[in-house]
Amino acid sequence: MMNRQNNSNRGARIASKVQTIVAEILRDKYADDPILSGVSLVGAVAHGGLQFVRLFYYSRNPDVNAVGRRLDDVTKTVRYELGARMNQKYVPDIRFEYDDTLERAERIDELLKKIEE
Repeated sequence: MMNRQNNSNRGARIASKVQTIVAEILRDKYADDPILSGVSLVGAVAHGGLQFVRLFYYSRNPDVNAVGRRLDDVTKTVRYELGARMNQKYVPDIRFEYDDTLERAERIDELLKKIEE
């Protein structure tokens, strides 16, 4: 029974490890990139038997589409670097997805303030 619980956490561990390493790669290799310099990875979820990891990001850059296109452009290079830094037999595919949680929270706060007034 104990072994089964450890396996159920494996996806979360892999996703967390990928998130940490990809954040380091973005920091180390793309710090001077004006589009990617403000990107923060805020979460990760492993799917498909750990073959695929979705990385959720937030950017201070207001042009979310430009950031998404730039991340798509560098994904292959980032994944190659990820493989070099991970100590695993297989390197999961990665996909970046914009996380608009902060923007939605701000909209909710604005609506609540309007209701109070």
